Amino acid sequence: MHEQILIVDYGSQFTQLIARRIRESNIYCEIHPFNHLPEITDQIKGIILSGSPSSVTEDNAPIAELDVMNLSIPVLGLCYGAQFLVASNGGSVQKSTHREYGRANITIQQDDNLFQGIENGSQVWMSHGDTILDMPNDTTVLAKTNSIPVAAYKFNHRNIYAVQFHPEVSHSIDGKLLLDNFTKLICGCTGDWTPAHFVTESVAYYKDLIGSDKVIMGLSGGVDSSVAAYILHRAIGDNLIGIFVNNGVLRKDEYRDVLEAYQGLGLNVIGVDASELFIDRLSGISDPETKRKIIGNTFIEVFDQEASKISDAKWLGQGTIYPDVIESVSVNGPSATIKSHHNVGGLPEDMDLKLAEPLRLLFKDEVRRIGAELDVPPVILERHPFPGPGLAIRIIGSIHKQNIATLQEADAIFIQELKNQGFYHDIWQAGAIFLPIQSVGVMGDERTYENVIALRAVTSVDGMTADWADLPHSFLASVSNKIINQVKGINRVVYDISSKPPATIEWE
Repeated sequence: MHEQILIVDYGSQFTQLIARRIRESNIYCEIHPFNHLPEITDQIKGIILSGSPSSVTEDNAPIAELDVMNLSIPVLGLCYGAQFLVASNGGSVQKSTHREYGRANITIQQDDNLFQGIENGSQVWMSHGDTILDMPNDTTVLAKTNSIPVAAYKFNHRNIYAVQFHPEVSHSIDGKLLLDNFTKLICGCTGDWTPAHFVTESVAYYKDLIGSDKVIMGLSGGVDSSVAAYILHRAIGDNLIGIFVNNGVLRKDEYRDVLEAYQGLGLNVIGVDASELFIDRLSGISDPETKRKIIGNTFIEVFDQEASKISDAKWLGQGTIYPDVIESVSVNGPSATIKSHHNVGGLPEDMDLKLAEPLRLLFKDEVRRIGAELDVPPVILERHPFPGPGLAIRIIGSIHKQNIATLQEADAIFIQELKNQGFYHDIWQAGAIFLPIQSVGVMGDERTYENVIALRAVTSVDGMTADWADLPHSFLASVSNKIINQVKGINRVVYDISSKPPATIEWE
């Protein structure tokens, strides 16, 4: 078993970032809701209490069933976690007269391992609406800012620390170092969570678990499902049967190219061209949620038909990753539905298959690291994320066969030019969007009234937040010119300069 840091989630939007920062140091960690915590085992070397949108001054403030003060392992409270430790141990916290949000600079007042290597004036990111008024007895303030007297503190004679800021976000310049100081210097973690160890352990685990059984798996050509398939293939060989479905809204030539890539790599993959069925059911549909459900339900139907032909399959392989797992367990009950998840949401009850999910503990960037360890070819490993509903949610408004073909052509030009001019690998995700409007244009001596394409390219680490990619104007002009000249029916191209938040990466 690996050494582990337990992250207690009080509902902060940054909780996954805490885990990612710790994983970057090859230290294994898990996120658990404050109201559903695991047993504290010897493998858990430390605990981090997350921030929260809640206030400790509220009657229904979240409280974990965890005797923090009497644990034998170190604890670090972040923001709400810091306020909770004060309020629950005889100190006082009250609502701030104004919320402290944004950049601040800390003044370190006490030498301590938590701030080793961090200089006075280091920039941190604040986001809290409560203020610590009085500290509990037997505590020491470690740092302050110009606006608050307690930016960090510790309980004397205990390995319990807290900071009012968010070290996990990139705006906290030395935040990663602070988390390293806590996990390594204070908790004593050595960093034994590496891609090589993960691959060796996962292959051995699934080889033993599955044995000679057969596993069926839906493949998409994306990074997650492909890396998961590689792990399972190493464990059980051709007893893994992949099913790659053409849903009619893939990118141009993607069905052919991906199927050839899989088969060239020795994976046992069945290709199913169900494009006509999907397009027929999507025809005329404009509501984005309806599109997603049609594609999801039709995929399950097609997948089930193919899977039923493999009579002795006992397992279903999936490319589920850790954010999917985390988000399936809400801190305060069922989460509000923003959009249906693009993974398969369910399978017919009569399939009765056991799940094999080798990536369920990994974040997206970790999946790529594991893929590199497995020697997954760059053609698959370096692909941009692509939504499960495909181009269906990049066609705003109703879907028809013609606008699918038009978008495929425009998208192919954009992606190829990104590759040709060396921008593709600097971008997290890119694509073209077909807009449900027409605009006036002039081509030759004739007036035109044709369609509009929007281009979208973003930079990101994990897709949770994203900035629009500042591509050169000359590049955008060249792409626009090629699309308008080469794609029939398009006379205008625009570029999306919205960040996430407040926008999302996809338009639907």
